[in-house]
Amino acid sequence: MAEYVPRLLAEYRNKVAPALQERFAYGNPMEVPTLAKISVNAGLGEAIQNAKLLESAAAELTAITGQKAVITRARKSIANFRLREGMSIGCMVTLRRYLMWEFLDRMLSIALPRVRDFRGVSPRAFDGRGNYTLGIREQIIFPEIEYDKVEQVRGLNITIVTTAKTDDEGRELLSGLGMPFRS
Repeated sequence: MAEYVPRLLAEYRNKVAPALQERFAYGNPMEVPTLAKISVNAGLGEAIQNAKLLESAAAELTAITGQKAVITRARKSIANFRLREGMSIGCMVTLRRYLMWEFLDRMLSIALPRVRDFRGVSPRAFDGRGNYTLGIREQIIFPEIEYDKVEQVRGLNITIVTTAKTDDEGRELLSGLGMPFRS
């Protein structure tokens, strides 16, 4: 029996990587940029008063990504926000390997088209090193979330870390994978 390979990874290996190698004239196939990891983060400032919100957010993040969410804690105390060092204020998941490719495939083909009035994602959200950060306002665009059981609509930050050296290489990689950039 052949080993399972995610659909988007197979497309990357067969179409995107050869096209990138030709476009940027890489001498070695190992120079071709690829995805390193995807980090999904949900910050919950309201969790200071209500710890139950944090549990439901972690459960939703676990359902969306397929990997258990980690509770993040405050690094510093901020008196104006009534925040103490070590308080739980969010949750995050770092995806690698096959889970990363599966999540990106679901996000690009199912979740993003479900966004209301969607015109594409911003092509300027790169960090200068080929990594892309995307903000999603509602977690309910993912089909794993049951709309009736949602207590509160929350936003997510999704950071796609690539091995690209420049923003142009990262943009070409993501557009080759199907990222719908706004023109």
